[in-house]
Amino acid sequence: MVPAPLTGPVEVTKDRPWSLVAKVPTESGLFWFKENRGQTLYEAGLMQALWQWAPDAVLQPVAVHEQRGWSLLPDGGPTLRETGEVDWPAMLTLFAQLQRDLAGRADQMLALGVPDHRPAKLAELAATLPMPEGALPVLQRHCEELAASVIPASIQHDDLHDGNVFSSGRFFDWGDASVQHPFGVLLVSLRVAADKLGVEDGDPSLAPLRDAYLRVWSDLASPEQLLREAELAVQVAKVSRALSWQRSLVNATQPHDFGDPVTGWLAELLVNTPR
Repeated sequence: MVPAPLTGPVEVTKDRPWSLVAKVPTESGLFWFKENRGQTLYEAGLMQALWQWAPDAVLQPVAVHEQRGWSLLPDGGPTLRETGEVDWPAMLTLFAQLQRDLAGRADQMLALGVPDHRPAKLAELAATLPMPEGALPVLQRHCEELAASVIPASIQHDDLHDGNVFSSGRFFDWGDASVQHPFGVLLVSLRVAADKLGVEDGDPSLAPLRDAYLRVWSDLASPEQLLREAELAVQVAKVSRALSWQRSLVNATQPHDFGDPVTGWLAELLVNTPR
């Protein structure tokens, strides 16, 4: 699996219930091994497919074992966070374009095991979760509205921020990804941007970031409709985040200090609920 002799010991840099990541130094350069666990095994096959479909947007895997959830990637260089030079509107625009390019491959992604979080399915899954009182009927109405959208379902990274994008503009870390209304990606992205910019979530200064993302879709709907769907998609993506954590921690055998992120995300459905 390793393309060249090692020049030093393999170093585990992350060991979490959902994955293990190790640094692999070789005579041909640095590589990164990842072992997905639990219900995140689909990431390995998804990475291989993403490179075939959008080679300019991701790294080319050196090796992938889909059944075991193993992957080996070349070093992608520094992340945007490491460089300290993050152009948030440009990053979001680039990702929106990737989502548009991949929208026609939703069924292929689902066949790879990528979770189905399209609005109608997300409403069904929400009914199996410990939803806050009164939140489920509202969420179901939001999902019904999104299901009627002209915006096509596509890949939704669900953890897109400056730490998961290389300075080259290539995206990585797809272990939380699902197929859903694409605008849900703004939930995490805008929250992290707010933190990095030192403003509150929902601050008006974040509107240009959101608008840069939405401009990629501007030929499909009016600005008012795009804003409405962004509001709804960000809200229902809180359920997607809860499901992602549920997948990540299923069958976890090692102690962890992540608390109860499933109910934590679901509780946020009661905050700033769209009408």
